[in-house]
Amino acid sequence: MPGVWVSYLLSAILALLLLWGAVTDLRSRVISNRLNLVIALLAPLWWVANGWSLYPEVALQIGLALVIFALFTGLFALGMMGGGDVKMLGAIALWLPLPAMSNLIVLMALLGGVITLITVIHHRMTRRIGRPEIPYGVAIALAGLWVMGQPYLNPSI
Repeated sequence: MPGVWVSYLLSAILALLLLWGAVTDLRSRVISNRLNLVIALLAPLWWVANGWSLYPEVALQIGLALVIFALFTGLFALGMMGGGDVKMLGAIALWLPLPAMSNLIVLMALLGGVITLITVIHHRMTRRIGRPEIPYGVAIALAGLWVMGQPYLNPSI
């Protein structure tokens, strides 16, 4: 039973870290490497608190994180995402199993589209020069918070 409370605590910490990432990305268009490292380093505590075995749960989670990181690194190489966004997604993928991570990516894409439209409109209305920088960390964080909250908001799912 103590693992349940540790799991809740770690979920709350992850939520706060995601909010911090959203705020810093919105302010400076930078997601700190330290923040992403903390998210990644807390994942093993999450695994232990939830009673995951090294094989297959932890191995699958690490594999998922590597696949997510590799896929989004490709988007980074194409100039479609920032490096901090890619690292944040890889770190979050250490926490969320495939179905939850899939939901996060779909929701992130939808929110990212809305955030992109708002950012482009703001960029043009203020007559800024150059290409607008999209704070995609906001979409990642909001999608992460939504996915994390689903088991609590909809326990029957």
